Amino acid sequence: MDVRFFPHNTHLDDPGSFVERDPHLRQLRQQSLVHRSHLLDKLPRHQPGIYTIGGGRQIGKTTLMKQWMAELLQSGVAPKRIAYLTGELIDDHHSLVRLVAETPNEMPGTDVCYLLLDEVTYIRDWDKGVKYLADAGMLENVVMFLTGSDLAIIKEARMRFPGRRGTAGAVDFHLYPLSFLETVRLKKRFTADELDQLMSPEIKPTIPSLNRLYEGFDLYLVHGGFLTAINDIARHKRIMPATFSTYSDWIRGDVLKRGKQEHYLREVLEAIVKRYGSQVTWNAVAHDLSIDHPKTVADYVALLASMDAAFVQPALVEHKLTAAPKKARKLMFADPFIFHAVNAWLTPHKDPYSQQVKPIISDPDWAARLAEACVVTHYRRYYPTYYIKAEGEVDVAYVDQNRFWPLEVKWTRQLRPKDLKQIAKYPNGRILTRSRQRGHILGIPTEPLPLAMLRLGSAEISTNAP
Repeated sequence: MDVRFFPHNTHLDDPGSFVERDPHLRQLRQQSLVHRSHLLDKLPRHQPGIYTIGGGRQIGKTTLMKQWMAELLQSGVAPKRIAYLTGELIDDHHSLVRLVAETPNEMPGTDVCYLLLDEVTYIRDWDKGVKYLADAGMLENVVMFLTGSDLAIIKEARMRFPGRRGTAGAVDFHLYPLSFLETVRLKKRFTADELDQLMSPEIKPTIPSLNRLYEGFDLYLVHGGFLTAINDIARHKRIMPATFSTYSDWIRGDVLKRGKQEHYLREVLEAIVKRYGSQVTWNAVAHDLSIDHPKTVADYVALLASMDAAFVQPALVEHKLTAAPKKARKLMFADPFIFHAVNAWLTPHKDPYSQQVKPIISDPDWAARLAEACVVTHYRRYYPTYYIKAEGEVDVAYVDQNRFWPLEVKWTRQLRPKDLKQIAKYPNGRILTRSRQRGHILGIPTEPLPLAMLRLGSAEISTNAP
């Protein structure tokens, strides 16, 4: 193996000390709260193929790969059958082909070997290299994982490698920030019985459990699903300034790397914050900025979405269950912490947590906007997610079982019947509220918002794949 990759392959020297010596796992062990993603149970272990893991910056893709390496070693996979390469040290597809062609030859034995290629999008024309390796039969006995911070990697892999992906049921994976449920489990503020009671629609939760759950959701609107921010709160009772700047620096760096302009990026981010969760058109946004053409605005937002930093929520064509291409969209960030990190860059403060984040969370209007965006970005993990624009508006409409399910999000103290006229037209509508009690308004079922977020996706997270 090329000596440049040795620091990430210490298992080849001493498998028993891999967890202690690996730089990412060593840093992980120093955290107050250590997360194990449910994706680790879903990654194919025995079926050779080309697999992808996409997800935003600083989300933990590299750490996930290192945790998987440790679990492979623990399960009895021979150390020399596992290799980790980082695209940050590979210039182009020619270098990639040379490295990968040599690596399996250095792996004694005939069992499946594991090749983890991290941040593959750093490599120029990486897809040409992987396609060549697959066509040449060099990956027939290889479980190859490609990770990238640009979600276009998954789309490209589907187009470039048809028939070469392997026989596993799932070949593309998306690593999101921790969900609200995952953060609740991580913090361990509930016993197993208390959590089961909260998760069950048939059991009425106790007041103390609900109070703790609501406290947890208020904090989720601060740190989101980013482990560094979560651990900052656990250790320091605040998010450190460096944590905000680390993430905003990554956004700026990745956008500039793609040939974009920083002053345009700043304007687009300011526009997203200003219109957070509101209906906008590209024309309207461009009109308020120095950017001349609406397509330029759309391109910048599309890039932020491909980086998993932003989410574009389209309107729903109800009879087609598809997006309405000509209607206004809603723009938001993919996680509450991304909102705060971007805002800290746009409006710098010495202590963003105290001077910016806490006042925003204390503002009822901003808290409601962040809560609605949180619901939207949680549902989009599992379902095609839109909003309804008709005579009135419905905040969320997700598609499941060949129909759409409308949700109104009301993270406020008071509910006004006039705001519910549109959702009242749908017999399967629900309202997610700040109230701690279930109920009905205008005949529409209401549900505590944090409980709905807790239960969303619980079946998938609880299921262990072989």
